[in-house]
Amino acid sequence: MRLIHTTLFAAITALGLAACNPQPAAPEAEAPATTPADGSAAPADPATVPATGAAPATDATASAELAPTQGNETKGSVTFRVVDGKVHVTGQITGLKPGSEHGFHIHEKGDCSAPDGMSAGGHFNPGHQDHGNVATDPHHGGDMPNIKADDKGVATIDGPVSSNVNIGKGDDFDIIGRGLIVHADADDYKTQPTGNAGARLACAVIQKAP
Repeated sequence: MRLIHTTLFAAITALGLAACNPQPAAPEAEAPATTPADGSAAPADPATVPATGAAPATDATASAELAPTQGNETKGSVTFRVVDGKVHVTGQITGLKPGSEHGFHIHEKGDCSAPDGMSAGGHFNPGHQDHGNVATDPHHGGDMPNIKADDKGVATIDGPVSSNVNIGKGDDFDIIGRGLIVHADADDYKTQPTGNAGARLACAVIQKAP
């Protein structure tokens, strides 16, 4: 009987010691790195990639539908797009006097409500410069080359816009929402502040192209 009691006591003692001294858990297995079947590097986890600023759009475009002001017949369609990092304008305007030359500018307000187009305000000039030729400095942000009508009174446009303006960035130099004016006379590129280009034959609001 004494032998049985001793054996039970030893077993209970061993169990108590095991409970007080648990064995360390086996380390968790590391998930194996996954590699695509083609052998290329696995894509980075977006949560670990640092955020960077979005690159400026290079394919932004804008358009304008010119409508005649009161008593005139001038109208046309114009497109603005970025070419080699600069804004460029193309289009066609009709209803001009054959062989005539006309000032063609972006204006500060996208408002053609006035019968004479004067609601479009003055030249778009975010850089606060003097008026001039777009090919030289200084000049307004809205300055562009004169347009010239052919013998049928149609002007084909393909030229530069001031290098300090943009399409769709939403800053003070953005042409979206501005006015576009065809003037009655040629711009002399020197008379302040409008180049002595005369009355307004047609007006449009520049809009972001869909």
